Amino acid sequence: MMRWRLPIIIAGLLVMAVAAAGAAQRPPARADLWDLKLGTRAESLPDAYIDYACGTNGGPPSLPLRGWRDFRRCAAEPSGLREVYFRYDDELEYWAKAHDYSTEIEMFSGTKIFGYPVVVSALFDADGVLAGIRIVSDPRDPSGRREEAYSLRNFLSARYGRDGWNCRQLAPDEGETPVGRTFIKEHCSKTIPDVGLAVLQTHFFRKKGQSEFDPQSGRETKDQFESLVRFELTLAR
Repeated sequence: MMRWRLPIIIAGLLVMAVAAAGAAQRPPARADLWDLKLGTRAESLPDAYIDYACGTNGGPPSLPLRGWRDFRRCAAEPSGLREVYFRYDDELEYWAKAHDYSTEIEMFSGTKIFGYPVVVSALFDADGVLAGIRIVSDPRDPSGRREEAYSLRNFLSARYGRDGWNCRQLAPDEGETPVGRTFIKEHCSKTIPDVGLAVLQTHFFRKKGQSEFDPQSGRETKDQFESLVRFELTLAR
């Protein structure tokens, strides 16, 4: 009897080993911006992120915070909302590097939306309710693809439906010029049913004083342009 059981036991162990190996190959889940549901109170939001701090209108962090509940330590914006900056947990980035998983290293490195490095933040009202989210393309992008940041707008507009956006093409301010033949200075908004208002701004141009070539040396310049996407989704009031 035992001679029949032994192959079965060995086969079972092999199946378990294969299943475990397969699980190790699959990238685990990581909380991202889309896990934050508007209308949720601060104390009920997932504490699955790192480096909480008061935000600076989509810029770098300022006053460090212990978590969402500290939002009242941040100054209110003109809208009355308080911005809390955060980053995605980087534990999975180190997990991917330890296993030398190139795809997962790219997936889990930094804080990204649709593969674009971004600064993300949560916006709280006076009652501690998550009333908005903010996404700004990160000008510190080390990948050398900062010029492409403006194309993030295509993914964000698609997420909320390409139709129904009310867009205005803004005229250049003094000294603003195209990058090559492209000049984008666009402001779009859309009411999202049962959610609120989405606002999407896109810039791609050279600001005053920026140029493709250095006027002194004649050499091609680097990163002398603004390629920016700014997105906010706020609850209807």
